[in-house]
Amino acid sequence: MWQNIRISPRPPRSWAAASPRGVRLTPEGESLYAHVSAAMGQFQAAEDEMAENLSLEHGSIAIGASETALNIFLLDHLKAFHLEYPGIRLKIFNHSTPQAVQAAENGEIDFAVVTTPTTAEPPLSEDRLMPFREILIGGKTFTALGSQELTLSELSDYPLIGMGQESMTWRFYHDFFLAHRLDYAPDTEAATTDQILPLVKSELGLAFLPEPMAKDALARNEIVQIKLREKVPERMVCLVYDRKRPLSAAVQRLKGLITGQKS
Repeated sequence: MWQNIRISPRPPRSWAAASPRGVRLTPEGESLYAHVSAAMGQFQAAEDEMAENLSLEHGSIAIGASETALNIFLLDHLKAFHLEYPGIRLKIFNHSTPQAVQAAENGEIDFAVVTTPTTAEPPLSEDRLMPFREILIGGKTFTALGSQELTLSELSDYPLIGMGQESMTWRFYHDFFLAHRLDYAPDTEAATTDQILPLVKSELGLAFLPEPMAKDALARNEIVQIKLREKVPERMVCLVYDRKRPLSAAVQRLKGLITGQKS
């Protein structure tokens, strides 16, 4: 008696249906698509994360840095980055600010860390990182001046140490003196900022030096700070990079560490 009974199979669920305007998803199809799309998004995110982690195990970063920026700001950040990503090689180029900016523009480095004033123009971007001031210092020969206050015009009575004319520091002080109708003409020119402190200790003259670079010598009474009536304008450490050039995961991570932003 069972032979005349036919059991029809359950009709297949359709995920799409035809309409005059073409094929569209049925409600069941839309539900499935939402689940599959979310799953694929998670797979893609996991794949991207794995690729980024692998790229942070090896590779290299090229940085152009002025000596002032390197000494008072960049070194601490490089140390922290190296401890976290020891497999990334760091290439540090000792550049003047104009050289570092030019290298960033030419694509020779991933970014530059320098001090203002800079010559950065679009498509280069300039992120300001940290303000600093420079103070007037002298060797022990000038200890008596430590209790006095000099004016810019009175500095012409004393030998002055400064950077060479090719540097942005020279331009900064040239403009500062010019704003007070004075000439800036150092008696001794240093090639790098690191040379200034030894020259001051050797009693070759007075000099302007970033306060962070002078504080240890001041604490040891190796030099004296001399008050200046005119206030030296604030300067900035800044990061310069080409915003149109793609950055590797390692460069983005270091850039984020330097700027204090998550990359």
